[in-house]
Amino acid sequence: MTMVQTEFSNLLGTIRQAAEKYKIDVTGMQESLQHHINEAEANQHALLYAVNQIAIDQPDWTFVAARLYLNELYAEAAKNRSYDSSLKYGNFHTLITRLTALGIYSSDLLNCYSKTEIDELAQEINPEQDYLFNYIGLFLLADRYLAKDHDRNIFELPQERFMIIAMTIMKNESKFKRLKLIKEAYWALSHLYMTVATPTLANAGKSFGQLSSCFIDTVDDSLDSIYLNNWDVARLSKDGGGIGIYYGKVRALGSDIKKFKGNSSGVVPWIKLVNDTAVSVDQLGQRQGAIAVYLDIFHKDIMNGFLDLKTNNGDERRKAHDIFTGVAIPDLFMEKLTEKDEQGRSIGEWHTFCPHQVKQMMGWKDENGTSLGLEDFYDETDRKFFTEKYEEAVNHPLLPRKSYRAMDVMVRIMVSQLETGTPYMFYRDEVNRQNPNKHVNGRGRTSIYCSNLCTEIAQNMSATTIVKEYHDEDGNIIIIRKPGDFVVCNLSSINLAKAVPAGVLERLITIQVRMLDNVIDLNTISVGQAQHTNQKYRAVGLGTFGWHHLLALKSIHWESEEAVVFADELYENIAYYTILASMELAKEKGTYQTFNGSDWQTGEYFSRKNYNSNRWQKLKEEVGKNGIRNGWLMAVAPNSSTAKIGGSTDGIDPIYSVEYAEEKKNFKFKVTVPDLNHHTYNYYRRARHELDQLWSIKQNAARQRHIDQSISFNLYVRHDIKAKELLNLHIEAWKHGLKTTYYVRSTSQAEIEACEACQS
Repeated sequence: MTMVQTEFSNLLGTIRQAAEKYKIDVTGMQESLQHHINEAEANQHALLYAVNQIAIDQPDWTFVAARLYLNELYAEAAKNRSYDSSLKYGNFHTLITRLTALGIYSSDLLNCYSKTEIDELAQEINPEQDYLFNYIGLFLLADRYLAKDHDRNIFELPQERFMIIAMTIMKNESKFKRLKLIKEAYWALSHLYMTVATPTLANAGKSFGQLSSCFIDTVDDSLDSIYLNNWDVARLSKDGGGIGIYYGKVRALGSDIKKFKGNSSGVVPWIKLVNDTAVSVDQLGQRQGAIAVYLDIFHKDIMNGFLDLKTNNGDERRKAHDIFTGVAIPDLFMEKLTEKDEQGRSIGEWHTFCPHQVKQMMGWKDENGTSLGLEDFYDETDRKFFTEKYEEAVNHPLLPRKSYRAMDVMVRIMVSQLETGTPYMFYRDEVNRQNPNKHVNGRGRTSIYCSNLCTEIAQNMSATTIVKEYHDEDGNIIIIRKPGDFVVCNLSSINLAKAVPAGVLERLITIQVRMLDNVIDLNTISVGQAQHTNQKYRAVGLGTFGWHHLLALKSIHWESEEAVVFADELYENIAYYTILASMELAKEKGTYQTFNGSDWQTGEYFSRKNYNSNRWQKLKEEVGKNGIRNGWLMAVAPNSSTAKIGGSTDGIDPIYSVEYAEEKKNFKFKVTVPDLNHHTYNYYRRARHELDQLWSIKQNAARQRHIDQSISFNLYVRHDIKAKELLNLHIEAWKHGLKTTYYVRSTSQAEIEACEACQS
């Protein structure tokens, strides 16, 4: 061992430190290093050795592997930046100057900050924080997010990425407090108490890309709207955004066009066009676009191709395998599912209509004389606006419809879900009832038609329309578009398993909400109406991940009333601190544009949630007096990749398995659940497909009460689940007031790729 100890002193020091901290026997690793001729080769061998040791009975080898991988990153960055690798981190100002010269970083960093300020911030960078990463988290961060040159050589290191994000997000703050805010944001990021959205993590400080996660558009019933939507989708997809599209206003198959009957091709061909766009327009050259299309369950095409778009049976000419589907469902349909005859057979009848024909024949109009359809109404608690209109349509003797047994429609949905994981379920009445900004359209009038790609966003929507087209004096053709509400979601998530035990929720959420709000002003979105909507509502989505991890640390079983109560209490606290932070920002910077008349302003939001304690009543008064900065505040995204970077479990999901193989395009290695030991194993051992999903629904209902938008909530079922059992899960989700459900993931499906855009 003499030669090894002499030549590989730094490497052996790393191994000894890790062995001492994690109580790991590294004798075998040390002995295997004697055959290597240099430290770099020996480090690679040791890393491979450590990765292969990760197992259910030796989980902490992941941290040994992470430290060895850090050695590689430090050495590579030092070589590329020409500094001594023993320093770990090089000169921060030199890094910014060089990457700006290469066109990787935006020139804003050097324009906004002096060298003195950058040097002061460099003093805050703490390499010791790199030891918080496990191996997969560090690998994903380095592989996907750290800044590289044009030849893919590593330049940036983890703590520098966090500092660059903080500097970028805070650059427009007052210079009197800017550095303090940057240090606070760095504190939150470097301790892994939070993560920012994938686009922000990847693009902040750089000269390309945008910072928001997802976008949602409404397609009107016109050729202009269909093709302009496709153009907008292509531009957003190019910049890395996930897309949700509402197609419920587009006329059905066989409807008339300019009074010529039977000419409409319905929604399926247009969705295929969107599918081709998703495939054709890469997201930053890394992956194909990700798009979800939603349709109402009362649309005539729901049973005429839409529910079969992703299945493997039927006419391939009417398939769209690369998009994702969602169904908007009113309470009335769920009620029809429960109608039975004396023998217990389902007898509820369901009618579907063409939205164009409904507008033609029913004559419903708004105050501006614009024709309305069934999709434009929802049921309130005290008046069934949608049900009234639906029954009017059903009773109209001349209005064409297709009628089915409601259960037959539901069976088609469930068959598709077990095969493909979709469609997502969007409970439109509950979403609109709970909307704090329903005042924009009024009670009973739909403001939110669908959700996004990951089902956690619920914000006001409307179609963009062309109002005028003309030639100017230079002969240019000018098209004037009236912007609709084109939804933008700006995401960030709390690492529950780190932030809650550390007792930092209030401090963390205060800086996190400011960071999210600043992203709105910093972002340059290529689609004008999305930029307009972003400024109009200033919507953000504060979420969480690490729920199962936190339960294990707290010694709480998933299938327990204790978990439900804990979810209720924890998310109420998160909601309180989030609303408080937005109110404080409003005092400093002003409210969002349509605050007046909102449920925030009237106090209805707080009353509806039964927030009656003294602290809530005080906050209600302060919001009414000072306003609130952001029209929507909370949304729980899936958080798979970023949860791994944070060293925790995905979103609000139960674990996949205590030990499993993590596999992507360019790697495959073993992973164990975080903080696995003899104590936590008892709370981890039942994995997602083994758990009673009713407990998951109850937990999610408890947290949904406090989330003003929605939650990416998966149902995990066995492939041989009985139809009646799956139906019962959907009915229970609806009865418990869930706004949306995401995938139905069965044991027979290949692992479904999560939406990268919504990782936060």
